[in-house]
Amino acid sequence: MKKPTINYDEASDTLYISFEPGVDATGIELNEHILLRIDKEKRKAIGITFLEYSLLAQKSDFGPRSFPLTGLNQLSGDSRELVVSILLSPPVRDYLVLSTYTPSYSEAIPITSVHPLPVATAM
Repeated sequence: MKKPTINYDEASDTLYISFEPGVDATGIELNEHILLRIDKEKRKAIGITFLEYSLLAQKSDFGPRSFPLTGLNQLSGDSRELVVSILLSPPVRDYLVLSTYTPSYSEAIPITSVHPLPVATAM
């Protein structure tokens, strides 16, 4: 596997990670801050875009911040299963940690946190 191309735009606070530059992909909005680009046929990640990256990577008093993956609710069952599989596999899992928040026995909300990258190396 090739080393990903990582670019950070300080003005917009956007981090772009491309696993396969120049490959056509389908964008999946995981939430308002994270866009996953995938190749549906090959069932693999092409890239990830983090909007407001400094917010996503910011630590809280109790560890990394977590964000709900609200976009998964908009996907069909098959698409959701594909996206979750991609999120749990390399190279995506090297940048995102997938977990679940369970506010009750009957409710499970998929959440994620970001493995912070030193922005200076993401240029």
